[in-house]
Amino acid sequence: MEEKKLGSTPTVMDSARAQFSGKKIINAILSEFFRSPVSMSLISVCLLVAAVSQLGYEPDRVSMLFYPAITSSEFMALLGDLNNPVIMLRTLTPMFLHFGELHLIFNMLWLWYFGKQLEAIQPVWVFLLLVILTSFVSNTAQYMQIGYNNFGGMSGVVYGLVGYTWIIHTFMPRIRLMLNSNMFIVFVVALVFMEIIASSWVATAAHVGGLVSGLLFGVVAVLYYRLILKGPVIGNR
Repeated sequence: MEEKKLGSTPTVMDSARAQFSGKKIINAILSEFFRSPVSMSLISVCLLVAAVSQLGYEPDRVSMLFYPAITSSEFMALLGDLNNPVIMLRTLTPMFLHFGELHLIFNMLWLWYFGKQLEAIQPVWVFLLLVILTSFVSNTAQYMQIGYNNFGGMSGVVYGLVGYTWIIHTFMPRIRLMLNSNMFIVFVVALVFMEIIASSWVATAAHVGGLVSGLLFGVVAVLYYRLILKGPVIGNR
């Protein structure tokens, strides 16, 4: 009698290897780049800077990304010091700096979470302008508060995205963004809580600056689409 050969049953590890193969991971990353080019580019730069600076333990390696050490502290005088493109660019680059694993992971996850939603509903240039505005305001607010330039993080931009997303979700609900009022309140409570228990090492001014600028940008966007474009939702126009 001929013996019947049975094939081996796939194990959990085999299934995991198939699901998380190098090719699939690369394809997934490339797919995210096509869907959310700005968010994924920002994340990539942050990861590169984190590797070069060893998560902030070697800050001298990335000192060119620090906020420009300008002498003025009052806002209008400070704006007068931003007199060339290089200095202006350096008001944005602190967003790429991170100090520690949790700092980096937290910011990248939220940047991806909000960024991919916002890039899907509006032109890329609008999202890029939002990032530039919230980065400038949050970094400048932090510099004015502490008076030195060795700081960084994407959290000011993240709070800007939170504020902007909440405004869009609230006043243009047909867009169906994944941020309800309860989630917005959690972010605000976390901001207040961190200021109370850890104000010495949390960039509160950057968080507040980012949140307020994101809210204001959201109001402008809603007014533009409702009053000028006469549209109920934001979209690629």
